[in-house]
Amino acid sequence: YLLNILKTMKQIKTLLIAAMVVLGANTMNAQAKVAHVNVAEIMTKMPAMLDAQKQLEKLSTTYDAEYKKMVTEYQDLLKKYDAEAKTVTDAVNETRGKEVQDMQQRIVAYRDNAQKELQQKESDITKPLYEKVRTSIQKIGKAKGMQYILDAASLLLADGPDLTADVKKDLGF
Repeated sequence: YLLNILKTMKQIKTLLIAAMVVLGANTMNAQAKVAHVNVAEIMTKMPAMLDAQKQLEKLSTTYDAEYKKMVTEYQDLLKKYDAEAKTVTDAVNETRGKEVQDMQQRIVAYRDNAQKELQQKESDITKPLYEKVRTSIQKIGKAKGMQYILDAASLLLADGPDLTADVKKDLGF
């Protein structure tokens, strides 16, 4: 009787081991092929992005110079009007006050418009570059048999294959 129990337990043990091997193989087959890529590194070192940044800096400098010129003119006008305020009539001071307010509004509007235009220009320039990088990542990922490619910037652990160098090479830098 004891021998039968030992034999049965041995068979159960063999079945359990076989089941674990089959489950383990299925689990290994079910694991997705995952890699990561550092998109920020690619974007900051991409020659086209460096050119785009120079264009944006130039445009920003132009806007900044015009804004400073407007502010200087405003400050000069304020000084002039303050110095002359006691020597002119109330009606002239009131007109000058409105002129100063209008000038303030134009300066604020210029600054706001310049910021919007700069943001729009940045979007117009960088969007196609991001798309180019995304397309390259997909191409490299498919060629390497990956099912998922994650951005390294959002990973707490990036222990799998890093495709950053491959994507840079594909993009020509």
